[in-house]
Amino acid sequence: MVNSISSCVKHIINRTPFINEMLIQDVISYSNLSKRIHSKVEAMYGRPVNESAIVMAVRRYSDELKNKDRKCLKGKIDYEISMKTNIYDVNFVRNNQFVNKLAMLYENVKPGKGDFLNISVGSHEISLSVSEKFRAEVDEFIKTEEILHVNENMVAITISFAGDFLKTPGILYMATRKLAWENINLTEIVSTMNELTFVIERDDSIKALDVLQSFFDEEV
Repeated sequence: MVNSISSCVKHIINRTPFINEMLIQDVISYSNLSKRIHSKVEAMYGRPVNESAIVMAVRRYSDELKNKDRKCLKGKIDYEISMKTNIYDVNFVRNNQFVNKLAMLYENVKPGKGDFLNISVGSHEISLSVSEKFRAEVDEFIKTEEILHVNENMVAITISFAGDFLKTPGILYMATRKLAWENINLTEIVSTMNELTFVIERDDSIKALDVLQSFFDEEV
């Protein structure tokens, strides 16, 4: 239960990631934002609220977000970025019989020789991203499966870290936030101990590469 003006303001802002981002980037007016959320704050608070009180709450939360953002990542991180084009991405309903076929696919696709392969097995769905040259083989594997979605001509951007990036709080959140800010849609996100991969539309690949390069060079 929300019981303070400050809590109401935080709750409303946190429901809108782009407002959250604009406060951190200092590109939104506290006064204008307060006017925009005034009725929502009053509805949540349960009684009339002075706009000045909302402005103060927004200002304080903005400072809190900026401090948290600065503390999230400390020091430089050694990394390399690589990009693979012509990725075939398909999602389908999980079938345990198909899971048993995965070994056959792993035998043919050779990441060490430049091929790309990622398979994510969820509770109800399977996501498979692979180099386009294996499309015929994959289509044969999944011809009896219930296909949910197919993406062609995708690009995989992989950031390889020298250390254990999963133990550095904030990297995944901040990287995806930067891409979202640039209106870049992420079809797949794959993370391992020292690698982070985004599968995206080909048209977004150059912009995404530039955004990620700037993020890791300038902010991390």
